[in-house]
Amino acid sequence: MSSTDNNSPWGLGTKIIHAGAVPDPSTGAIMTPIYQTSTYVQTAPGQHKGYEYARSQNPTRKALEDALAILENGKYGLAFSSGVAATDAVIKLLSPGDEVICASDMYGGTYRLFTKIFEKFGIKFIYVDTTNAANVQAAVTANTKLIWLETPTNPLMNITDIAAVAAISKAAGSLLCVDNTFASPYLQNPLNLGADIAMHSATKYLGGHSDVIQGCLMMNDTDLRDKLYFIQKSCGAVPGPMDCFLVLRGIKTLHVRMQRHCENGFAIAHYLRKHPKIEKVYWPGFADNAGYAVARKQMRGFGGMISFTLKDQTIEAANKVLSSTKLFALAESLGGVESLINHPASMTHASIPREERIKNGLSDGLIRLSVGIEDVEDLINDLEQAIG
Repeated sequence: MSSTDNNSPWGLGTKIIHAGAVPDPSTGAIMTPIYQTSTYVQTAPGQHKGYEYARSQNPTRKALEDALAILENGKYGLAFSSGVAATDAVIKLLSPGDEVICASDMYGGTYRLFTKIFEKFGIKFIYVDTTNAANVQAAVTANTKLIWLETPTNPLMNITDIAAVAAISKAAGSLLCVDNTFASPYLQNPLNLGADIAMHSATKYLGGHSDVIQGCLMMNDTDLRDKLYFIQKSCGAVPGPMDCFLVLRGIKTLHVRMQRHCENGFAIAHYLRKHPKIEKVYWPGFADNAGYAVARKQMRGFGGMISFTLKDQTIEAANKVLSSTKLFALAESLGGVESLINHPASMTHASIPREERIKNGLSDGLIRLSVGIEDVEDLINDLEQAIG
């Protein structure tokens, strides 16, 4: 990969490895120490070394937040205890009566947070097909304060033109937040395309090893950062220092992992598309995919997330595949080095009512893959024996 959209004198891979990395001044340790402390000694009341209480600040978390900002070409980063906690912080910027435009195809946990938690506080969520920017424009009102995007979406891999929606958001005077989890900063940088906030479930590709739960927000505007930091500090959904260390460690191999995720994803998407028992494959890298041109414009690759349906649309046929893989582990989550297989209707998107799922194209037979970095021949053989 080149240094396209990379605000650094270094190539993208070099930047990823060295983002936020400063040797420990007291020992020269090349890795950021795990500051496992709840509080900090002050020399006098109010006189300290920049750290007062670990909910507000922690040196390990600060190093991670600096690294996250660099990865997304932003000025500021904030780390949270989960991706949902990061999303929660963004919505807490709003007030009763405010409206949010969001994608009709989105992660079930985000939908649950919006509908079951925040709607009762008087915030209105308007769901549209964001792949057509005209739909977003048509939904804008005087009360629109936030536009929430996923691209690619979970689980149908739909692509939204971030720059086009950013122009609409700016004209409306609203914020634009892009959930960039599926792409990772290696493949896409929403802030460069006009977004106000880039959000990640760092549990996924940033951590990369299925061993940590974390979320993050990156931005450029100082006032916005201060508001979000106040929410982070006041509400307390912060990650512990060990979790921050794990994500810092994971980030250092993001570029080499993403390269293999993309290579394996390419091979498996094309294998599935040629399989006689497969009805449809959802992956933005096909030239005839509706979002292909936009994906090529705003992404550096097409990633390792793939969904597909069988020609036999019964739940029984899908369950047979889901239960028969040996390398693809049946589990929620994504973005780890190991390959996972998932049934969105009963797992990651079960909180969305069935009629809403079906209306938005998420069938009971849809299967989602998080393609890992194993030898791709082994992964294809595993799918072959499971599909039959």
